[in-house]
Amino acid sequence: MIACVDGLKGFPEAISSAFPQTEIQLCIVHMIRNSLKYVGSKYQKEFIADLKTVYKAPGEDKASFELDKLIAKWGPKYPLAVNQWKNHWSHVATFFKYPEHIRKLIYTTNALEGLHRQLRKVTKNRTIFPTDEALTKILYLAIQDVMKKWTMPLVNWALTISQLAVMYEGRFNLAAI
Repeated sequence: MIACVDGLKGFPEAISSAFPQTEIQLCIVHMIRNSLKYVGSKYQKEFIADLKTVYKAPGEDKASFELDKLIAKWGPKYPLAVNQWKNHWSHVATFFKYPEHIRKLIYTTNALEGLHRQLRKVTKNRTIFPTDEALTKILYLAIQDVMKKWTMPLVNWALTISQLAVMYEGRFNLAAI
């Protein structure tokens, strides 16, 4: 239904070709980090404050207005920092379609990257696994171990699930959850 992706080239297109109804959301955290690479350290705090008005806006119209202000202010000095937001706006602004509690779930890939980091940790010292089943087992056990650390409940999960079920009627199976 929704795929949050980092800036890997061609990834949104690949997802769209395999799953045409999927909404693509670029990871806001990756977008911010990428923008900061092009902003002088002296100006980063001010730039971040201005950028925050874009991605923290209550809706897409306000965010688009704030993006125009950001481009007007910072574009002449740091075009690479702001142009990516303009150029990828259709995939950046996807999450404005959703209420705030759903936006928190789809704005970044950091949780998934953390899981991947843990999986790499358990596989990096073993160059060869005797069977595919052995690899599957070690990954399964690593996921079970990581899940023990997931103690924070998702806020408003019942509301989130019911809203997603309405938004994606016919594609969302509540019985499977």
